[in-house]
Amino acid sequence: MDPARLRLLRELGDRGSVAAVAAAMHVSASAVSQQLAALQTAVAVPLTAKHGRRLVLTEAGEALAAAATRVEQALAEAQDAVAAYLGQDERPVRVSAFHSAGLAFFAPLLAELPPQVRVSLADADVAQDEFAGLTADHDLVIAHRLAHDPEWPTRRLTVTPLVVEPLDIALPAGHRLAAAPDIRPEQLRDERWISTHEGFPLTGVLAHLGALIGQSPRIEHRINEFSVAAQVVRAGAALAVMPRTTAAPLAVDGMVLRPIAGSPFARHVDVLVRPDALARAGVRTVLAALRKVSADAMGRASAASAP
Repeated sequence: MDPARLRLLRELGDRGSVAAVAAAMHVSASAVSQQLAALQTAVAVPLTAKHGRRLVLTEAGEALAAAATRVEQALAEAQDAVAAYLGQDERPVRVSAFHSAGLAFFAPLLAELPPQVRVSLADADVAQDEFAGLTADHDLVIAHRLAHDPEWPTRRLTVTPLVVEPLDIALPAGHRLAAAPDIRPEQLRDERWISTHEGFPLTGVLAHLGALIGQSPRIEHRINEFSVAAQVVRAGAALAVMPRTTAAPLAVDGMVLRPIAGSPFARHVDVLVRPDALARAGVRTVLAALRKVSADAMGRASAASAP
């Protein structure tokens, strides 16, 4: 089988459409379709199927795409061996993070890395089911999900946990509960709230919190960007649920984070990476630095959460 055709099959699984694959590969959609058709002639079972107007992978296609990942990994390891011998891998490591993770990790990451390792940073705040697809364009994708949400797909991805961070209540410093060591859910009755937009990982938290409070939360604002939400909290207009570690840099200038007593709420912050990207020494170096940076941030956040 042609490795280039196998790669197109994997790209279709990750990117979701022939058009998206064509755009990423800088070829026409008809060229992608022709190469996929040629790959199909070598396989006795259907690899793709029509789903509405989209072409999706069948179960057999998913299995072959997973095998294609291993082929890409082997090729990447060979390329990395040559680059290491020549000392010529000058490609930057592409890192994507959702907004609060970028705020917490990007600057410390740059300070942690040796000067010979180049990175290209990008922020990408997407719905949870879109994080895995970002690995098609980025070497390392910092993603988040709630503890009760489905786990990341591992058939074609490697998942490295960074932190499991509790979700705290963000309050203005002058709030009646700001000096408390923790907050009981019933103390939050009749408060006004900021929520994220529908489809994003933290959207359902307030509904679960409402069940503990004993009333539906009064959501007055929908803001995804925590730094913007923090400004609204500082103004005394509403409270918000924020992650303890990645939101810790925002808990200044009139905003505090306080834990919920007995709270089951937490989110997982993980790094998603394709195995072939992980074959590069530079990617492994950046991943190791991210793990150190996140551990340091976890320690600082725990200290800062004390009143």
